[in-house]
Amino acid sequence: MDLEAHNTIKKESWRTLITLAYQSLGIVYGDLSTSPLYVYKSTFAEDIQHSETNEEIYGVLSFVFWTLTLIPLVKYVFIVLRVDDNGEGGTFALYSLLCRHARVSSLPNCQLADEELSAYKKTDECFDDDDDKRKTRSSLKYTLEKHKGLHKVLLILALIGTCMVIGDGILTPAISVYSAVSGLELSTAKVHHQYIEVPLACAILILLFALQHFGTHRIGFLFAPIVVAWLLCISSIGVYNIVHWNPRVYQALSPYYMYKFLKKTQKGGWMSLGGILLCMTGSEAMFADLGHFSQRSIQIAFSFFVYPCLVLAYMGQAAYLSMHHSLQTDYRIGFYVSVPEKIRWPVLGIAILAAVVGSQAIITGTFSIIKQCSALGCFPPVRIIHTSSERHGQIYIPEINWILMVLCLAVTVGFRDTKHMGNASGLAVITVMLVTTCLMSLVIVLCWRKNVFIAMGFVLFFGTIEALYFSASLIKFLEGAWVPVALSFIFMLIMYIWHYGTLKKYENDVQNKVPINWLLDSGSNLGIVRVPGIGLIKTQLVSGIPAIFSHFVTNLPAFHQVLIFLCVKSVPVPHVKSEERFLIGRIGPKEYHIYRCIARYGYRDDHKDEFEFEKDLVCGIAEFIRSEKPGQKDDQDVTDDENLTVVGSFSADRGVRLSEDEADRGGDKVSTLELQKVDSLEKPRKRVRFVVPETQQINNEAQAELRELMEARESGMVFILGHSYVRAKNGSSLIKKIAINYGYDFLRRNSRAPTYAISVPHASTLEVGMVYYV
Repeated sequence: MDLEAHNTIKKESWRTLITLAYQSLGIVYGDLSTSPLYVYKSTFAEDIQHSETNEEIYGVLSFVFWTLTLIPLVKYVFIVLRVDDNGEGGTFALYSLLCRHARVSSLPNCQLADEELSAYKKTDECFDDDDDKRKTRSSLKYTLEKHKGLHKVLLILALIGTCMVIGDGILTPAISVYSAVSGLELSTAKVHHQYIEVPLACAILILLFALQHFGTHRIGFLFAPIVVAWLLCISSIGVYNIVHWNPRVYQALSPYYMYKFLKKTQKGGWMSLGGILLCMTGSEAMFADLGHFSQRSIQIAFSFFVYPCLVLAYMGQAAYLSMHHSLQTDYRIGFYVSVPEKIRWPVLGIAILAAVVGSQAIITGTFSIIKQCSALGCFPPVRIIHTSSERHGQIYIPEINWILMVLCLAVTVGFRDTKHMGNASGLAVITVMLVTTCLMSLVIVLCWRKNVFIAMGFVLFFGTIEALYFSASLIKFLEGAWVPVALSFIFMLIMYIWHYGTLKKYENDVQNKVPINWLLDSGSNLGIVRVPGIGLIKTQLVSGIPAIFSHFVTNLPAFHQVLIFLCVKSVPVPHVKSEERFLIGRIGPKEYHIYRCIARYGYRDDHKDEFEFEKDLVCGIAEFIRSEKPGQKDDQDVTDDENLTVVGSFSADRGVRLSEDEADRGGDKVSTLELQKVDSLEKPRKRVRFVVPETQQINNEAQAELRELMEARESGMVFILGHSYVRAKNGSSLIKKIAINYGYDFLRRNSRAPTYAISVPHASTLEVGMVYYV
């Protein structure tokens, strides 16, 4: 019976694995599967003189085969995919792993308590350490932590990779769609093909970006069948061309032909590598989309389906071209010339659909990575719309969407050929791969605890291959490769200015914070009248009293009966569990009714709306009051680092829940603390109650404090938002003045408010501003 149950579970796991592998085809491999549309055309564009022999064609095929084998298959599928940040992948996953294994994080309000998060763990890999490995790792860790300049280097390296991914989000839709519609050049001989291809490509791109607000979940069920049909189509055409035109093309898989190719073509062959590297466009998506699927499902999909189909497709094109030297003109060496004429139109239709799918995946990925940058304080806050309530990661950012569309159309209309688009896309792709290789080498030593020589071997082997392709792409800087550099420079400038300004503002908040003794000396009423309600004071500080509070108290004669200092912060982990969301502590004695709450979010977490956030916050404080030890005495000698408690889940039976309905018939399992006092002269208000598990006994002191909190909640909550503005002080350099006074100020004024405060009514919001000169 046990064996039968085990077999059932095993079958179900394999069924789930195969299902995930099938679903990954539509999301992960859309970009990679459309690369046969433009690889050969970009490779042979002017750099190689065609001859009557097959050495050039065989050499290109050999390069394509070994590039696909070594980079996507060996590097990503079998090595890089093993590195996951609690199931998440991508450039920020590597960076956050390094931040947790060495204190190199650039986040300003980090705490030691963050390291106690369950997601803030080491990798699951277990390795045996010897003394030499431990000393090497400790030496590397000490060097990284000691030199602040290396912190900036790692941050800039991660931002460069991120900016190139964003640039790829602009270039990939342009080259994929334009290459797909380029099949019209073989069917419209009487009309110049660009008069049809460019408008058609632009129309498809406009439609693609216009449909983004619906979300990919509405049409995502079509993605996998389209990519499967496309891969089966190009592999079948490849097999036909191999059998019909040149069955001996398999000889080109020998690496000897790469040597012959470079020996014969020399500089032209080296420059053509910029087109060959396009065969691995989209490989980074296997790692970036790891959080949506599992490691094994991506490995199965690529190793057993995508990789063989792509190899057959490239071999088929090479077999056809090897027997048609006379047709190798500037534009007739593309993909469609190798497609039998009878099926050219159906293949054109499938190719356009596949290009749209590949473009959709990179656009969604761009939205996700910008959200991560914003969460980690490296990009101005933007409006994020979640298009699916079921699938995590399906988001839409309106401002970024239209910016991407305009830039994508500009690239399409400006270049009008796959050669320049390929040069631009190639440089973006290979730069991201180089960044991954560099960060991966540090992960091997610090996270995997491997010998430093293994990391050096990884860098030397894969880094040498990628550096060769990088040099071939960079040499074509004036022929289109300048586009990703310019785009990355603009986005990099925005990110770094925002990060620099945010960091300087936080440093001034810390320097100007008010000692807690000032609060204690003011007495329980703070020297003013305490009015009904909850005052929620937004701050970036994780300890101490913000200067904005003393500024507020000095100018107003009254404050709320319950005060909450709220800090919403990001931590370098992908997700924070709900039961670990809040760190709550008390400021001053209990009769002050002043609390500190730190809400922690991972860089992939979704912030709740204002109403749900308020309820969770109040429940968290109630749970803190309930769970506090009865005999605990107030510490009058409070330091800036108060003792904070991780508050448990509010939705579970063991936690306090907030009830604002007229009645809550919870049966015999719960007891309630009710607030029945209602002013008869006022309009009746909604009754507020805390639902507490019966097994949890609450002492009289805690009950009184909970009633005080309920009364304040019933009176309403007011958000006090402190706005700290930074200006460059007199004597600052011109660059600093431009960056702070114009760049950062412009971004601040045009960025979105925090997610939890967007829907707060203006009548419930107070804003206080202060100016810091940095």
